[in-house]
Amino acid sequence: VQLQAYGGGLVQAGDSLRLSCAASGRTFSGYTMGWFRRPPGKEREFVAAIRWSGGNSYHGDSVKGRFTISKNSAKNTVYLQMNNLRPEDTADYYCAAGYGIIWSNQENQRAYDYWGQETQVTVSS
Repeated sequence: VQLQAYGGGLVQAGDSLRLSCAASGRTFSGYTMGWFRRPPGKEREFVAAIRWSGGNSYHGDSVKGRFTISKNSAKNTVYLQMNNLRPEDTADYYCAAGYGIIWSNQENQRAYDYWGQETQVTVSS
């Protein structure tokens, strides 16, 4: 399985950005796809997750109402639309995939089996 995240960049506060995660190597039925981030000097934290089958989604409290996770099954790609960006959203963003994750456990990093490389997002004030 390969996950390739891209779309990061340098933006100003209030701007929007869309991250993409291209997934390959298998079919992802039964998988949960997640976005995590690691702010400078801090631990990696959960951002959002979506079930490949069914499309149920969940967003962390810090991004709820501003970020939206979605997927395009035909393109095997997961997206993270980030609106109204804030300086505190500055981080390295990672996408991840995990099989059979219980929906109450989607914030747990250890539940994910595969990780992509980071894409950096910097939000200036």
